[in-house]
Amino acid sequence: MAETSETRSIFVVGLRNAHAMENQALSIMKPQLSRIENYPEVANRLEQHYRETEGQIRRLEDVLEGLAEDHSTLKDMAMSFTGSMAAMGHSIAGDEIIKNSLANFAFENYEIAAYKSLLTLAEQGGFTASVSALKANLEEEIAMAKWLDDNLATVTMKFAGLSEAGVSAKI
Repeated sequence: MAETSETRSIFVVGLRNAHAMENQALSIMKPQLSRIENYPEVANRLEQHYRETEGQIRRLEDVLEGLAEDHSTLKDMAMSFTGSMAAMGHSIAGDEIIKNSLANFAFENYEIAAYKSLLTLAEQGGFTASVSALKANLEEEIAMAKWLDDNLATVTMKFAGLSEAGVSAKI
């Protein structure tokens, strides 16, 4: 499949959606980072991924700029708002760390799917200049999803142990 105006349009919309998605990710992680007390390993990995996400946003902006396009400020604001609301909803849960871990894992897999879709369009549609940036973003999302998956049992058991000891374990 070669680049057509329709393929380009679909690709640009996907890039704008990914940019908004990454802004949403920041708005989800920021409140979590400010609240984590008993899970330093989670805080450290979230902080690392927060910085990675900022880099992912810059890569997406570079790709859009290379196409003489810009991100959608309206989409960015809307997605950031929904991310903040989701994070706030978990903060009232007695098992906030568990809810965050589950939601973060689901969101990472959503991001992985989004980047796989964008890579398909980039590779098949002739947008080869964007492939390395999209692959870099995908690799970071896969690594974060794997970390969350590998650490879910540990976080769950730590939560249970702190709860049994009468320590505030929610976050």
